Amino acid sequence: MELGKLIEKLEEIYPTSMAEPWDNTGLMVGYRKKDVKKVMVSIEANEKLIDEAIEKNVDLIITHHPLIFKKLTRVNTDDLKGREIYKLIRNDMALYSMHTNFDMAKDGMNDYFMSLIGIDGAKSFGVSSVEQLYKVAVFVPENYTESVREVMCRSGAGFIGNYSSCTFNIRGKGTFYPEEGTNPFLGTTGELEFADEVKIESVVTQKILKKVIDEMIKAHPYEEVAYDVYRLENEGEKNGVGRIGELDCEMKLTELAALIKEKLSSDYIRLVGDGEKIVKRVAVVTGAGSEFIGEAKEKRADVFITGDLKYHEAQDAVDMGVNILDCGHFELEYIFKDKMKEFVAQNFELEVIESEVELNPFKVI
Repeated sequence: MELGKLIEKLEEIYPTSMAEPWDNTGLMVGYRKKDVKKVMVSIEANEKLIDEAIEKNVDLIITHHPLIFKKLTRVNTDDLKGREIYKLIRNDMALYSMHTNFDMAKDGMNDYFMSLIGIDGAKSFGVSSVEQLYKVAVFVPENYTESVREVMCRSGAGFIGNYSSCTFNIRGKGTFYPEEGTNPFLGTTGELEFADEVKIESVVTQKILKKVIDEMIKAHPYEEVAYDVYRLENEGEKNGVGRIGELDCEMKLTELAALIKEKLSSDYIRLVGDGEKIVKRVAVVTGAGSEFIGEAKEKRADVFITGDLKYHEAQDAVDMGVNILDCGHFELEYIFKDKMKEFVAQNFELEVIESEVELNPFKVI
């Protein structure tokens, strides 16, 4: 499969536009025309993992943490990052990273974690941006209205809340003059044509705008398609770095910690607060999210789950009356491998494997 086509599908679901401004996501190393047959997934890539991928004849590595994060001034084998990039290029291996865009996207990291502990339908938490909405309006000959409208809606246009296929249709008279060299679907070259047309309007989110337009043009019978795109002031879906939702059943904080340890195959969890506290409403920011402790309190979460909690942040949480489970940065995001392996297997006819290299820099002794 062509790498560029694979990336298009990834970014349709996990668009890079959702990533934080400071983040670096997307194709780190590689050629978009490359043929991909075998994929390796991992939370991140180091030199040992790249060596493993070379040994296993992998074409593409997909990671959560970006391979290139800080600014590079040179690429050579004198330093670690340079050696990693050099090995990838020399072995014709691509590497693609999806970081905060995967955290925020629907069915991404945070939604997957919530599903593991039995919470479905969680809402965005720690909102950092709002999805941009557009209005697409296209002019279609009357007898093609239904087919073009269906293609647009099937491509994702027309969602307003829990309602789908939302469009507005206006009948009118279109005019056009086919110049020399044209091959008009209606009318005759060199004569002004009056056509019975329908204007179809529908709301489209930024992440699928290109797809909807491309599919609409394919389905449209005209040689030159007349359409308009308007940027809307209406607010789209809120993109949050975390999620908040409720457990099916109340449980003690220590019982929730035990459940999470089991689901993450974790050695330990650090608890801040009252272990006997009965909890139901849960907020989570996978990775590091201590800056959202205050918002967890405002949202009336019984417990806030995150990683990389510092001592003074924990003290502040105690003073604020916020219960926290620090599950570890690595442990909360290691599940990326399982989720991404499942996604690739379901959407592409490719061989996909998980890396076997131990990447957690911390050991519990």
